[in-house]
Amino acid sequence: MNGSMHPINFPTSLRKAAWLAISLVVVVAAASQQTAAQSAEQISEVKKVAVDWPDIGKGSTAVRDRVEQKLKSSGKIQIVKDAAQADAVLRGAAVMWTTGYISTSPRSKGAGSPTYQGYASAELIGKGGKTLWSYLATPQRAGWKSISEDLSEQLASELAEAVAHKDAGEKASAAANSNGAGTDSAVDVRLLGAGATFPAPIYQKWFESFRQTRPQVHVQYEAVGSEEGIRRIRAGDVDFGASDVPLSGEQLQNEAKLLQFATVLGAVVPIYNVKGAPDGLNLTPEVLAEIFLGKIKSWDAAEIRAINKHVRLPAEKIVVVHRSDGSGTTYAWTEYLSKVSEEWKSRVGVGTTVTWPEGIGAERNDGVADTVAKTANSIGYVEFIYALQHELNFGAVRNASGEYVKADLDSVTAAGKAAGLSAGNESLRPITNANGKHTYPIATFTWVVIPAEGKDAKKQGALRELVRWMLTSGQKQCQSLGYAPLPGDLAARELQALNADK
Repeated sequence: MNGSMHPINFPTSLRKAAWLAISLVVVVAAASQQTAAQSAEQISEVKKVAVDWPDIGKGSTAVRDRVEQKLKSSGKIQIVKDAAQADAVLRGAAVMWTTGYISTSPRSKGAGSPTYQGYASAELIGKGGKTLWSYLATPQRAGWKSISEDLSEQLASELAEAVAHKDAGEKASAAANSNGAGTDSAVDVRLLGAGATFPAPIYQKWFESFRQTRPQVHVQYEAVGSEEGIRRIRAGDVDFGASDVPLSGEQLQNEAKLLQFATVLGAVVPIYNVKGAPDGLNLTPEVLAEIFLGKIKSWDAAEIRAINKHVRLPAEKIVVVHRSDGSGTTYAWTEYLSKVSEEWKSRVGVGTTVTWPEGIGAERNDGVADTVAKTANSIGYVEFIYALQHELNFGAVRNASGEYVKADLDSVTAAGKAAGLSAGNESLRPITNANGKHTYPIATFTWVVIPAEGKDAKKQGALRELVRWMLTSGQKQCQSLGYAPLPGDLAARELQALNADK
């Protein structure tokens, strides 16, 4: 992403402060007493907005100022200074940094033009701390605009469009939330869950937010990997499990009856740490498969240079980093590679754990991201938000339509829509390598698994109330962390199944 106006490359301390600010935006916004004065319970009721966006750096402040200007010029939202006079509060923060350099001419001897990465995360908070809208913007519009203009334009246009069009699902969500007996407000309930690291950021956020509306319910989640999470729920060691690998009907009925529900969509991205390589390096399915098979061994290999003509890549050995634990992220990654490479399918196959032909292992998404960040000339795979949190470059992958696409909210949402899902067990079907020009090819659902019956009626009631909230109010929050909400019809069918199975 090049721009005529250079963004601020935050010092490390400011970057950490920025991410903390974003974490506070997306985790504890509901706890703020400032929202008590807000009147909007639905986004269609929002006319006046107060902006709560901390001064954590010039880049973030520039995004905030431009968002305010664009919202004012849209004529759909009035910006007010006093939160007490607002229908809702817009909370946000932004981070941006230089990722590398790209040359427009193979004869150029200079470093080339800088490329940038960053993100801006925002949520619109209404009455009682209710999240009405959320979004995570990453650079996507090339041209004369600076990265701060790009991010601010995305946020402002998405919010203005959301406010201008009444959310058809609001009434349905409210009705769905009213179903069920609810939890006795006088009784404290503690729920313990374990499983996938892929959705851990959104789950932690959800569980904190849920407690703001249900103070008597305390939810603890351990991100130990999909395989371990399913083992624990089957053994009865936890109240719920989480997995990026759907259980079959037979597995759900095995030993103890279980129920599973898709919660969000996310993306698995190829991350890399290569000096001089810009963010968004082009990667084909064939190149990815051959790198992880150990057949392409150097960053300046002809196969990589052919699809990145103006990038100077070093003649250094590629260090492959993969998951060492049983992982749903690995399942999605290997399922994709098996679709696009017959050799991968026959030699390695699909699984939460596989016998890797090449590379070093690391535990969990955080572990892979941290290892890549510390290892020169390395490549690995993680869920989208981990790449941003660790400020790592990640590739644009050629999709089934022949387009190189980087993961972002739009391309992940497009993957869900392009998969051609039908009624029934559609969320169990892999959606990798879906068709569509703007579709990101390595996208997947993630699931939460709960017991159909429980010995503790209060705990079981609280657990179902939590899942119901995740499928309704929680869907409004997921985009601020880069996850795409479920297709509306799928969420509606899951709610029906949850309410019917009592």
